[in-house]
Amino acid sequence: MRRNSGELAKMRKAGRVVAEIHEATRAAIRPGVSTAEIDRVAREVLDRRGAGSNFLNYHGFPAVVCTSPNSMIVHGIPSETVILEEGDIISIDCGAIIEGYHGDAAYTTGVGTVSPEATRLMEVTERSLYAGIDQLQPGNRLHEVGRAVQQVAESAGFSVVREYVGHAIGTAMHEEPQVPNYWPGTPGPTLRSGMVFAIEPMVNAGGPATRLLDDGWSVVTADGRLSAHFEHTIAVTDEGPEVFTVL
Repeated sequence: MRRNSGELAKMRKAGRVVAEIHEATRAAIRPGVSTAEIDRVAREVLDRRGAGSNFLNYHGFPAVVCTSPNSMIVHGIPSETVILEEGDIISIDCGAIIEGYHGDAAYTTGVGTVSPEATRLMEVTERSLYAGIDQLQPGNRLHEVGRAVQQVAESAGFSVVREYVGHAIGTAMHEEPQVPNYWPGTPGPTLRSGMVFAIEPMVNAGGPATRLLDDGWSVVTADGRLSAHFEHTIAVTDEGPEVFTVL
């Protein structure tokens, strides 16, 4: 769906709130902090900005952010008993709603000093995101996003998660079409100015296989290796991609 200028303006506002949550949670991440505290920090930003949460109560999810450490890929539930330690990495995924329009973005960061492998994994995953964003040009085909993401990740010796993908976004957090982070074998829809997508590569240090934990939410790498996750909400414009979830 193509959004008009008024809709895009609301999505910019929602994206800015998400970016503020990223900034506030990054500042809170350090050894000894619980993932529940990260959720509280995010709630404070939402309250201050008068924004709604598109994560809270989504199919029963109990928090406003997903907190996924180390081998956890996505959808980790914040907890008072999960305490960050020096050398961990953690992925923070969150969103916001302003006037009925959604923003959604994620990042992975280190807790204190992390291993060279973890640093490289995070750098490559973020680079794969921006390679995908570069494909959001009018007239291009949507699945070129996944081709670009996959090329960056796999050329670095990492793997791309297949089961969890990006998506269009607007008056709902998850809209059609989906945005695979790999080449699915078909070019996909033609991109038009006014379309908005959340691109979110999840890249594993080991193999691409995943496993769902007993809580019904948390997804981890099947081999126990590290995973990183980066995401932005981006509009296709005649001037090129516009990232909404940055300050």
